[in-house]
Amino acid sequence: MSDTNDDGMVWHQKNHYAMWNPMPGRRNHSTQPAAHMTGKVSSKGTKTHRPDMKMPDSQQKRTALALVESFNRMDIPAIVGARTPSCLRHLYPTAMAQAPQDTAAYAKSITSLHAIFKNFSLTLDELIEDTANHRICMWLSARADTAAGEYVNEYVWLLDFDESGKKIVRTKEFSDSVMARDFFPKLKAAMDKHRASTAVNGTHTKGR
Repeated sequence: MSDTNDDGMVWHQKNHYAMWNPMPGRRNHSTQPAAHMTGKVSSKGTKTHRPDMKMPDSQQKRTALALVESFNRMDIPAIVGARTPSCLRHLYPTAMAQAPQDTAAYAKSITSLHAIFKNFSLTLDELIEDTANHRICMWLSARADTAAGEYVNEYVWLLDFDESGKKIVRTKEFSDSVMARDFFPKLKAAMDKHRASTAVNGTHTKGR
């Protein structure tokens, strides 16, 4: 399902994306489609562009979609490898008071989370692409199994790419801070209990 505004931005809902559609001018309200809408051959013999034809994905869009798939496989080398070494990860909202992470710190963080979140998955709800400024924005739904029960959250990731579109140079990541505020203390308590139980069981095993 899609909707088009007067500036030519097409929004595709649920697991699709939005991209600039090269529609000349405003909508054509005529009941007779113009040549550029039907793909008719012009007087010079060149077939004109049809807006309903699927445009090839840009390199940066392919990189963004591959990143989502890497998370669904929890392929940490691929997740980290999508970034440049100097890429900075900024976490929002600012009320979370999280310092930016470079790629090395991000790799350490994502590795520790891998041990906590089982069956982690991301669903892409919307994607908006700004090719001129090498930028993509994604709205994502996340879920995972943890020691404290099911983890469910929503993310908005703003990704800036290098000119090749193959590497991410900066990220701004928003999450549901209310959910994080309520969930992570429960997760910490469950993990502390698990560690204490493991330590006790290990002591009993050694004493036998």
